[in-house]
Amino acid sequence: MIKDSENLEKKDLDVAHQNFDASGAEAAGDDSIEVQEEHDEEEQEENEKLSVEQLVDKMEKLVNQANAGELYKKINALREHIEAKLKDIFQTKEEEYEAENEDASAFNYEHPLQSKFSFLVNHFKEKQDEFHKKQDEEHAENLVKRQDIIERLKGLYINPEPGIDLFKAIRRIKEEWANAGFVAKSEFKNLYNNYYYHLNGFYKMLDLNKEYREQEYAYNLAKRQHIIARAKELLEEPKIQKALNELQFLHKLWKEEGEPVAEEFRDSTWDEFKEVSDKIHGRKAELLVQVEAQQKENLEKKNAIIEQIKKLTSPDKSPNHNYWQQSIKKVETLREDFLKLGSVPKKLSNQNWTEFKQVLRAFNSTKNNFYKSLKNIQIKNLEEKQKLIKIAQDNQNSEDWETMVPFFKKLQNDWKAIGHVPRNQTNTIWDQFREACNHFFDNYREKGDAAGDDWNDNYKNKKSLLDELKAVEQGEDSVKIIEDIKNKWNTIGKVPKNKIGINNEFNRTLKEKLRLNNLNEFDLKEEGLSESQITDRARKLKNQIMDLEAEIVKLENNLSFFNNPTRDNPLLKDSYDKIDDKKAQLESLKSTLHQMISKS
Repeated sequence: MIKDSENLEKKDLDVAHQNFDASGAEAAGDDSIEVQEEHDEEEQEENEKLSVEQLVDKMEKLVNQANAGELYKKINALREHIEAKLKDIFQTKEEEYEAENEDASAFNYEHPLQSKFSFLVNHFKEKQDEFHKKQDEEHAENLVKRQDIIERLKGLYINPEPGIDLFKAIRRIKEEWANAGFVAKSEFKNLYNNYYYHLNGFYKMLDLNKEYREQEYAYNLAKRQHIIARAKELLEEPKIQKALNELQFLHKLWKEEGEPVAEEFRDSTWDEFKEVSDKIHGRKAELLVQVEAQQKENLEKKNAIIEQIKKLTSPDKSPNHNYWQQSIKKVETLREDFLKLGSVPKKLSNQNWTEFKQVLRAFNSTKNNFYKSLKNIQIKNLEEKQKLIKIAQDNQNSEDWETMVPFFKKLQNDWKAIGHVPRNQTNTIWDQFREACNHFFDNYREKGDAAGDDWNDNYKNKKSLLDELKAVEQGEDSVKIIEDIKNKWNTIGKVPKNKIGINNEFNRTLKEKLRLNNLNEFDLKEEGLSESQITDRARKLKNQIMDLEAEIVKLENNLSFFNNPTRDNPLLKDSYDKIDDKKAQLESLKSTLHQMISKS
């Protein structure tokens, strides 16, 4: 029997170590809490460097794991980081909106990932509920197992069976106890106290039986020797934190598996183990020195970044729009560099982070104040342009051609000389001004230059072209025919006012023929367009481009809700085909707009 204890295999340590890892820190004491806190701090620093997109992806991977319920600390930490970053983004967008718009109450913004994030939070709550329910059931089963083990332990020394091998029996009980799994925290303390009470009773019984006592002493001595051997190996472990974690486990194993031993080995083995432990803890001191040096270097770099942002916030010369646009990009780069840097000394960490947030807010505040003042200038420009609109509208019916023609041309030049106005007013006031100018010049051409123009002939020619257009069928030459008809139409002058409806009929027919041939109106190569017609077409093109871009972004955002958003996914084939079609249309419209602008 003594020989069995001397042949204790190293795999016993590995099995015990796995059981320790599986049981967590429930009974490991203060050292495990310290190690966990260090790990949590590292995790916090890593999360701080990630973007919202990266954090949501990380959270999605954890939530989709089968054991997501056990990962609640990590997932909750990610949730808090995501909520904080979404709040910062919301505030930044709100400040930018307030800088550009008078009515701040109309602000409305939702991050593209907000819906996905909310879904993950709710999905995790469901998984956590399932986990707790299953955990309660397992705890109840494990409690019954452990209580049964205790009863069998009591039987070993209170009423042992005749001829039983106590050595093998206690080994089996201790192994089953180590593998019996978690119990509820409310049951943990009393249960373990009860176990160790009866284990101590068993050892007292062994004191009365020399043979069994020697077997237990020999087994425990072999256990101690293997623990010491493993501790010595940890002196060469390159990862200090890993060595410290395993040393903590070895001390727990020493207490639970390496007691008692014969008195002659008791102090010598402990002294040897303690000496090795002290050396490993000495490596921790070396690690702390290196970490402190790195943290000081990180602090210097972070303070340098803070100073750079301060300089960008208070430039030597008066900043303009280009300066702020370039500075926004620089600050974003500096912000990313700051977050990529590692930790700083703990006592200065909060102060350093607070200073960084303050300089960012100061930069954004100064930038926003600039754009608010710029907005005031735009409002003044708006007032000036509104005056020109009023003048143009008051004189649009005048027939004093000699005076008013150069006067309206001067109004148009004055309009161009005035700077930008608020973006949300640009199209509105331009339409009003252009309408008044067009009204005047149309009247001028009708009554001044077009006296000899035969409007009835124009109507006949347009009627003929409309009939030709209606007769166009789908085919290879249809595009060329439609282009020719459209260009001829553009060269024909006005028609009588009572027959002006032919223009609307032509436009409706044109759209039908374009749809028939899968064409866009802007695909036609038109000639003979006036400057105002080109401007109108360009504006319509820009609006259509913006609408297409918004549709593409929406479709691509919808794909992010799927765990496997690839083209191989049959559920997403139609979505990808639709995105491809939209992108093709977008490129075609951009090309047409570019050609139109370059020719104008």
